[in-house]
This record gives sequence, C-alpha cells and structure tokens, in this order.
Amino acid sequence: MIFFHPRWPVFYEDNHLLVPYKPAGVIMQRDIPGRPTMDALAKAWLKARYDKPGRVFAGIVHRLDAPVAGVVVLARTSKAAARLSAQFREGRVEKRYLAVVEGRPPRENDRLVHHLRRRGRSSAVASDAAAGSQTAGLSYRLLATQGDTSLLSVRLETGRRHQIRLQLAAIGCPILGDLRYGATSPLPHGCIALLAHRLCFFHPTRQEELCFETPMPEGWPWPANEAPAAPPLWTIEAYLSDGLVLPGENQLSCSE
Repeated sequence: MIFFHPRWPVFYEDNHLLVPYKPAGVIMQRDIPGRPTMDALAKAWLKARYDKPGRVFAGIVHRLDAPVAGVVVLARTSKAAARLSAQFREGRVEKRYLAVVEGRPPRENDRLVHHLRRRGRSSAVASDAAAGSQTAGLSYRLLATQGDTSLLSVRLETGRRHQIRLQLAAIGCPILGDLRYGATSPLPHGCIALLAHRLCFFHPTRQEELCFETPMPEGWPWPANEAPAAPPLWTIEAYLSDGLVLPGENQLSCSE
C-alpha cells in the first residue's frame, strides 16, 4: 500500500484509523499557503483510494513539529477522533522517538523533568513551577555514539510544545540541526534529527493495543543497522526530487 509514493508508507488503515508516515517538512494542520498538511493529504488520499464523491473526514488527534518525521495517527470518524484524543490527553499513548544530538549526555540513562513556559512560537525552561509553566517529563537511553554526536531513544511522558528539543538542549545535547534550541549548524531544508519512531495506542472501538514503528528514513543523519530494502524518505523535498507531485503544494521547507 502506498500513500503518494511507493516509499511513503501507510502502516495501518481501517474504517476508524489511518496511520501514515509523516515526512519532515509536512505540518499536521494549519492553513499556510504553499505548505502541505497531513490532514489535507490524508483526505486527498482517502478520497482517491475509495473514489469518494463528497467530503472526507481525517481528524488530527496529536501533532508532530514540522521539522520532525515519523509515525502519526489520524481518525477517520468523529467518534474515533474523540476517543483517540482522550488517550493522548490522559497520557495513555506510548510515544518513543529517536534523536541524534550534539555531544554525549551526562548519563547513559536518565529521566528529565523540567518546567516549560511558552514564548510565542517557542518554549523555554522556567526556573521553577512559575505561573504559566507546565511540567514536562521524559526518559532517554543512550544507544550509540559516533564522533561528536549521539543517538538517543526517548520516551515521552507528557506532550508539551517542543518538549524533547528543549529538554535535551537543557542538558547540553541539542538535537542535530535544531538551531532554535542551540544546535551549532543546520541540516538541509531546516530539518532536525528527531524521528517519531514508535506509537502505541488502543483502537478506538476495540480493546486492542496497536503499535507501529517506522524504520530510520533514507537520508536521516545516522546509519541504520539493518536498513529495509525501501525505507521511507526523510524529507518532503526528497519525495519531490524523486518526482512526487502534491496537489496544489510547492515551495516547501522543514522550518517551523
């Protein structure tokens, strides 16, 4: 099964869910001219796949930052959207990421807790539980080092804005390419080396846990140990350069 390209996978689909891969550079849901959104692309894909003459529903129940690639889930009904949104809101969804960071973390395994405060389109670490701040928690594990970079597995406990990016930067390990939070040099198209690697949640109509993983995409700045024959591509630009044409979209970048 393909999305809009043979190497743009859909990991799962039924009458309630669509679980596709999001390339870096695609935003989840926002009306910005010249920028593709996952909800619009999902609606177009479902409309074409099922030859639907009318409107198609594809509800956003969680978000990934524009520069981040990985697994996402969209709801195909309003009931599924409500139930999935509740799982994310209540912290019942397992979210694991891979991150390539500058330097090496002070510990091989650790749990980080910070108080984060929104500042416009960014966030910052607050000195304490000040008014307007939110508690953010995650745990990480060092998987490997290579030169002056490290590969981390990260498990989110909360879902704050730019949380992984900010918390890893706070321990001296900004994510590769993340100039907003302290990286020393950019990556192509303004992307960052953060991958939503694994997503587990309960099916909205069945008491069944579903888990999905994406392999490291081609072009991602870390070599895969066992790369699949046709891994997904890292960025939307990689798909466009391979001949993909998205309906009504152009002039794209990963920056957010």
